[in-house]
Amino acid sequence: MSKCEILIQYGNTIYQPAVEEGVVWEAQRRKAAGKLTFTVLKDAALNFTEGNAVRFTYGGEKVFYGFVFSKQRSNNDEIKVICYDQLRYFKNKDTYVYENKTATQLLRMVANDFRLKLARVADTKIALSASEDNKELFDIVGNALDETTTISGQSYVLYDEFGGLVLENISNMKLDILIDAETAQTYDYRSSIDSGTYNKIKLVYDNSETGKREVFIAQDSVNQNNWGILQYFESLNSNVNGKAKADTLLKLYNRKARSLSIKDCAGDVRVRGGSLVPIMLNLGDVALGNYMLVENVKHTFKESEHTMTVQINGGDFSA
Repeated sequence: MSKCEILIQYGNTIYQPAVEEGVVWEAQRRKAAGKLTFTVLKDAALNFTEGNAVRFTYGGEKVFYGFVFSKQRSNNDEIKVICYDQLRYFKNKDTYVYENKTATQLLRMVANDFRLKLARVADTKIALSASEDNKELFDIVGNALDETTTISGQSYVLYDEFGGLVLENISNMKLDILIDAETAQTYDYRSSIDSGTYNKIKLVYDNSETGKREVFIAQDSVNQNNWGILQYFESLNSNVNGKAKADTLLKLYNRKARSLSIKDCAGDVRVRGGSLVPIMLNLGDVALGNYMLVENVKHTFKESEHTMTVQINGGDFSA
């Protein structure tokens, strides 16, 4: 029995087509749906179309549930299929104006409006107000989650778990696997202050009641001497917690950005964008020996092996 099992539902008919080796599942932490790519062999019985539901299991473990979005057929009766999970519908654009709602309540509202299924949704607790006009649902919900992180320091990950949307506090996404020099085939490591690094935060609020501009600044003179001034600027809609927000942003961004791609390590279907995995690697100027945040992952499934390539991002490689 094949370890890779793909089922496609067309109406009331469920097909289990012959699948070429090399099924790929990709999952990112932000602004992208889970993506499944595979190639099936066309026969006289097989019949499916865009929008049909697809489920993928590997060795009996549930991996992916989503829908056909693209088919590409060649002369040799092979059909390359691209599927996405429910998060694909977060590319829809809309306008939302809300007051005193948490990101959790906003997500429930969006899911109801677009008939999306929820599984587990964490309570983000921070009440927010915003006017989001003509934006992708990814941005509308993402902005609320970013604002929640800025205020509370708690980070959340939105993903699809086999057909149900999950909003999870990132602190609950630690996995008991180890990536080290033995399990990782190769890696690509980079460090930079060119993007996403700020040692001065400047927030302003134009107070219509007083007619004055209020300014909130947080900065690190040591890193300004090392790197020059790298300033983040933002106009606030409210002056509530302006100084606290500036301090939180400085804590988030006042660090060298490092990225790490670990290629073809032993696969684990639990690893997705947002997972925290322990990594032990000596990269030269830094030795890793702690939990790292997976930004995105590409799983490749074959009969004889399951490998994955993981992208690690984060200021000091600490989640």
